[in-house]
Amino acid sequence: MSRFKFLGYKFDGKNAEFLYEGQDGLVFTERVEFYEGKDYDKTALENALKFASIVLGTSYYKAHPTREVELSFLLDETQAEFFTKIYQEGLSQYAFENGLTREDLAEFKAEQGLKVEQKGEDSGASLLSENVSENVSENDKVLVLLSGGKDSLLSAEKIRESGAEFRVCYITGQQGYPKILDDFRDFGAPVIIRRKIDVDNLKKAGGLNGHVPVTLINEALALVQAILFGYNRVELGVGREGLEPHAFIGDLPVNHQWSKTEQAQDLLKKYIRNYISHDVFVGSVLGNKNELEIAKEFAEKCWDKYGEMFSSCNKANYKQGANNSGLKWCGECAKCANSYLLFAPFVDCEKQLKIFGRDLFEDLRMAEIFKGLLGVDGVMKPFECIASIDELRWAYHHRLNGYGKLPFAVPE
Repeated sequence: MSRFKFLGYKFDGKNAEFLYEGQDGLVFTERVEFYEGKDYDKTALENALKFASIVLGTSYYKAHPTREVELSFLLDETQAEFFTKIYQEGLSQYAFENGLTREDLAEFKAEQGLKVEQKGEDSGASLLSENVSENVSENDKVLVLLSGGKDSLLSAEKIRESGAEFRVCYITGQQGYPKILDDFRDFGAPVIIRRKIDVDNLKKAGGLNGHVPVTLINEALALVQAILFGYNRVELGVGREGLEPHAFIGDLPVNHQWSKTEQAQDLLKKYIRNYISHDVFVGSVLGNKNELEIAKEFAEKCWDKYGEMFSSCNKANYKQGANNSGLKWCGECAKCANSYLLFAPFVDCEKQLKIFGRDLFEDLRMAEIFKGLLGVDGVMKPFECIASIDELRWAYHHRLNGYGKLPFAVPE
């Protein structure tokens, strides 16, 4: 049976190459440009690069999926189970959209009897406890992942309040970066990690396409950079998300947000602690907040400053080759509708009208999107990072005066 092969990686202190071979023998090379470091833990860096090489592989594996995969290094049972989850749960939307099942997706195999030397003891308890996720002190050195959306901006503001040393980090395949990042330049110039995805060979390969666990990819790359800098924390900037699957493929839940779920983040923390370094923590100061709580706090702390600058819209900002130096809203997608709903109880209608140009509740073209967000008439929940149906129903029924009504009944 043909296999997808992980050929390893090369790293010269600044530039990394991650190499893969598809079933047809085509070799993919992804290049990532980091910032150089000094006096870092070289063993931790090698282990972080290994981890990144597997996670980034999802972008190329998806062209021609296969059950069989081959690595250039050995895994123990815990590692094999973790990477199998990434390639199954993390690719569940891709599987759904391409008519695949769990049995079509990769299964990583452990070397029998192998036990990889661990970096720290794992008690088995969840590391997403309140004390851990909220505990940022002035002694920490933090790399803050920042995209320009409400969650990452709020988390960056909270890190700023903590007194910790930090720099904001943006991961991109484009040339520019959102200028909103410059608001944090007093703490150091933004760290821009540049990915050069092997688009040419992906086009040659043809095959399938679809969503990959991009949150885990960004965490893996930020982890490498944090180790190079000697930082002890990566701030992810996401809340409690991915609670509801969109659908099921047999026993495989289909979840666009799987890599943001508590399960995925818990597994990641344990993996980092046991196989990379127990001196680096990846988490979020928003980890115990739901989307409504984040929207409320953002409205109170950040709207006056960032209300006309931020955007959570992927369609308007993150197309291949797009210039996203100034963030925008398309006003037509599920992310825009989700944000409009979430802020309706906390932000005056006039302020949202200034951004979107109209009351989205009264735009009949948006009705089907809102039905999916609110769980009405059996319309499927959109494949986006969005709040739960209950949260969004609550937001609609508690919208401030001035907002219009949707053209259908919304359950309480």
